[in-house]
Amino acid sequence: MTAPALAIDIGGTKLAAGLVDPDGRVLAHGRVATPAAGPTTDAETLWRALEGLLAEYDGPALAGVGVGCGGPMVWPAAEVSPLNIPAWRGFPLRARLRARFPGLPVRVHNDAVCVAVGEHWRGAGRGHVDVLGMVVSTGVGGGLILGGRLIDGAGGNAGHIGHVVVDPVGPPCECGGRGCLEAIARGPGLVAWALAAGWRPDRVEPTGADLTADARRGDPVAVAALRRAGRALGVAIASATHLCDFGVIAVGGGLSQAGALLFDPLAEAFDEHARMDFARRARIVPAELGQTAGLVGAAALIHVPERYWNPS
Repeated sequence: MTAPALAIDIGGTKLAAGLVDPDGRVLAHGRVATPAAGPTTDAETLWRALEGLLAEYDGPALAGVGVGCGGPMVWPAAEVSPLNIPAWRGFPLRARLRARFPGLPVRVHNDAVCVAVGEHWRGAGRGHVDVLGMVVSTGVGGGLILGGRLIDGAGGNAGHIGHVVVDPVGPPCECGGRGCLEAIARGPGLVAWALAAGWRPDRVEPTGADLTADARRGDPVAVAALRRAGRALGVAIASATHLCDFGVIAVGGGLSQAGALLFDPLAEAFDEHARMDFARRARIVPAELGQTAGLVGAAALIHVPERYWNPS
């Protein structure tokens, strides 16, 4: 197979697409902002925004279309209901893409799963058999590679580490639960917590990137917010590692760009809670592929299906 795959990455903040060759090299890519939720943003508005992005890649021969999209979803049919994209509830994403690209294989998985696949195939988990890949951004998600193969779970939703409970009396989560990792560590949740704790950013509508920038300047509330997120991540990763015996945990996503401000408290909490010797051997590392990890992983669904595409 020599033709590139068209890779698509759909998240609550951005829509991205690009061409990825069979060796995992991103040949071209682009992105646009995900239309903001509002009274005029419906399912078709989102679809038109995605179609406009995909029009840039019409023309070259393609091996197929691989997609990472926020979940949960009915899998492998990919009727998607992303928690952070409220306009899509049961949206038939795979069917729409198959109609848009007739005759090509179209494979859709969770966006965080695709990041995990990308990091295992060509990033920080390359050469390792048992890997947890994570995204910490608008949401918190993950994917499981065990025995060198992607683990899908009974309904294709394995890896939702963002909904591991790290504080039973913690804040409510968009999923309807309470104290989920995502409720504490997702970017918008951190911003809300920091504002309530007295953070006074320069922007009217601050983001996680603004919070990180102020933490780097020493703002005590911003530093405390990232520490809170890091510790929650460390607790969740310790629990997951005891369950699955990972060799490597690769952490990516926009919030991971905070570096030591996030990773130091993460490591501290992991060391406190990972008490079994086998768990303590796991390495927690920043994801290597950056903002293209989801595209590389989505392409792997097409280029390396024997490892990463296993619908029953």
